[in-house]
Amino acid sequence: MQETVQATQQEALAAIAAATDDAALEALRIEYFGKKGRFRAFFQEMGKLSPEEKAQAGQYINAARTAIEEALTARKEAFKASQFADLDQKEWLDVTAPGTRETHLGRGRLHPLTQIQYEVEDIFRSMGFNVFDGPQVEDDFHNFGALNIPADHPARDMQDTFWLTNGRLLRTHTSSVQVRAMHAHKPPLRGISPGRVFRYEATDASHENTFYQVEGLMVDKNISVANLIYVMKVLLREIFQKDVEVRLRPGFFPFVEPGFELDISCLICGGGGCPVCKHEGWVELLPCGAVHPNVLRNCGIDPTEYSGFAFGMGLNRLVMMRYGIDDIRHFQSGNLEFLEQF
Repeated sequence: MQETVQATQQEALAAIAAATDDAALEALRIEYFGKKGRFRAFFQEMGKLSPEEKAQAGQYINAARTAIEEALTARKEAFKASQFADLDQKEWLDVTAPGTRETHLGRGRLHPLTQIQYEVEDIFRSMGFNVFDGPQVEDDFHNFGALNIPADHPARDMQDTFWLTNGRLLRTHTSSVQVRAMHAHKPPLRGISPGRVFRYEATDASHENTFYQVEGLMVDKNISVANLIYVMKVLLREIFQKDVEVRLRPGFFPFVEPGFELDISCLICGGGGCPVCKHEGWVELLPCGAVHPNVLRNCGIDPTEYSGFAFGMGLNRLVMMRYGIDDIRHFQSGNLEFLEQF
């Protein structure tokens, strides 16, 4: 048996020396030390020997096993060392060389909605407005109650609002951020709240169930509709880089009194009529008006001392008017060819 073990050891050492990679070494390890390997057979044969013979056989079997294991380890370490020996030649890289452009990747860019949002923020900051942010998942008070929207108002209908099972909702406007701002800051106050909003409604060329708004608010002593009109004119002139024809018509909104609808002449069709303006020549851009006294009271502001104006504007429609985009659904289509134009 001793001769068989020694012959097996020599055979194993020769095979290890001839192995060319880690896979070959692993195959040899299994051949000699696996569950059905040669050394397991040696230990099984020991059961047939006398106690004295078992002790002697155990010594030369273990010695052979140790020699083979050490050879496997040494060969494995040699492979690892040689793996990086000529790496500087095989994978040499000049880090000082100029980069090469990957034509299939191209440069990243900001979404057109993000671009217009940043621009609007800069315009309002130049007029002394702050930029406020708030949660997209809201409670009833901040989204409706504080804004003088009673429980039976149509805006609460399931066709308009995404309600969650815990009684909360996805905000239908960023006016909820204005409520939070009025609770956190005392007048005088001026700020805008841009962000994503959600409406449970059918989509078409000018309506989406997920879109972006920017809403603005100014609260101080002796604020009137004249202040509102001035701020809107400055905004539109800066956005479109020209004077835009607008019209102001009466509108009802629970959170303003009086309330107005500000429309602009459709810049897609020049007022001639198209799907975006529903063939009327005018596009509803933003509801606005004087802040309702109840809203001020709900936010801890005395309406006998302070007044204000508020407005809300769809960023999607603003981008559509600016760049002549005829379908609001392009913005969330994931079409890179569309986005790369901006």
